[in-house]
Amino acid sequence: MAKKRLAKQLAAYLRKQRGDLTFQQFARKTGISDSTLHRLELAEQNITLDTLEQLCDRLKCPIAEIFKD
Repeated sequence: MAKKRLAKQLAAYLRKQRGDLTFQQFARKTGISDSTLHRLELAEQNITLDTLEQLCDRLKCPIAEIFKD
């Protein structure tokens, strides 16, 4: 299912971008709450287009970079 695959791609991308930062540090960087980031990293929460746009703006990445495959 494409939805599940995309959620897993986003989760992997977020984990890679967070690196050694705590959820709180990464939340400040992205402007998304640490609890939401945690659920996104576990692919347990859907992301809205607004939040995805905010995430890309804050991380300075195109959406295509997150969903390469």
